[in-house]
Amino acid sequence: MDATQARLRIVAGTAIAALALAGCGGADDSDGSAADPITIGVSLPLTGDFSEPGKGVQRGYEAWAKIVNDKGGLLGRRVELKILDDQSNADRVVSDYEQLLGKDAVDLVFGPFSTRLVIPAARVAEEYGMLFVEPAGAAPQVFEQGFKNLFYAAPAVADDHYNHLADYITKMPASQRPKTVAYAAMDDPFAQGTAYGLKEKLEQAGIRTVVNEVYPPNTTDFGSIAAKIAASKADMVVGGTQYQDAVNLIVALQQLNYQPKLAAFSTAPTNPEFSKAIGAKTEGILAPTGYTEKAKFPSNVEFVEKYTAQFGTPPGEDEANAYTTGQVVAAAVAAAGCAEQGDCQRKLVDWLRANTVETVVGPLNWDEAGRPQSAHMIQQYVDGEIQIVLPESQKEAEFVFPKPNW
Repeated sequence: MDATQARLRIVAGTAIAALALAGCGGADDSDGSAADPITIGVSLPLTGDFSEPGKGVQRGYEAWAKIVNDKGGLLGRRVELKILDDQSNADRVVSDYEQLLGKDAVDLVFGPFSTRLVIPAARVAEEYGMLFVEPAGAAPQVFEQGFKNLFYAAPAVADDHYNHLADYITKMPASQRPKTVAYAAMDDPFAQGTAYGLKEKLEQAGIRTVVNEVYPPNTTDFGSIAAKIAASKADMVVGGTQYQDAVNLIVALQQLNYQPKLAAFSTAPTNPEFSKAIGAKTEGILAPTGYTEKAKFPSNVEFVEKYTAQFGTPPGEDEANAYTTGQVVAAAVAAAGCAEQGDCQRKLVDWLRANTVETVVGPLNWDEAGRPQSAHMIQQYVDGEIQIVLPESQKEAEFVFPKPNW
């Protein structure tokens, strides 16, 4: 989507069939008839630094909307998604949610992509007393703001994304495990959170940090950072990355013929374009993920089938977390029997505080700050395919160590 299409209205539906049936006849129609749509406001980075994952989140929201609307909507009503382009800009995301909640008076809101945008957006939602479920704000800072209405719709926060990998590495025999690690992280709370959560755990185990580079979000030339990593001869490289920055860094490392024993990058390896972008040299690359299309959770089987029919390819993690956001909000709306600004929002928040929601990423429940109480899986490219290798209970392939040359 280009900038001229930034302000987009999409007629869509909500709620899984069970929720829709449970909600029919239970809506509070004091502000309109049952035929009136429920409007949901969203601001997403459809252009700018986060446009690639932002568009993935958009697809996830659209898939959720279509699937549930085909089943009759939520509380017997259709839903209208109103999506604005924040251009990956924190000031713009604030003005977008102020417009959506003030001028447009939407009934509900969904969160944007990226911790950098989630925090300012959540402040606006808090001022309006709105439930704020978000798909991509996992950094520690999100949960340190004192938000009362925020819930993260994924299995784990950023600091915990690599817990299974940290545990695996630290339990390796000392003579075999990596002894040195090079870190390169985007100056972004989520990206740094994933990398530094792992860094803290490995350093506690005596594994030395030999490079620790932080770069601006708009960085495109990774020559100097790659040179430092290559010169360090670190056993392992960890990228706190989004998508394009990871691709550019990996290509730069390949050009220097740096061959780590382990390589882990957040977010990027789960993108369907990743393999082509780095020259199909993915073997052994690791990434945390809160989602796999192969998961047998009942709603996920339907999600994968219908998403693939709608968009032509299976969903990834960004799409799944967006879909999960819709499921979480729909569950609260169906249980509370309402969906509008005002007192209804407190009912939605209170219900989520006390209940577990079944989603495409599994059952979710939250602490008082909105942190999900679960863990991420670890994926690795094995025989050309990205597969779950950790934890043991969910693995699809054996962990590959050392990493083959790229």
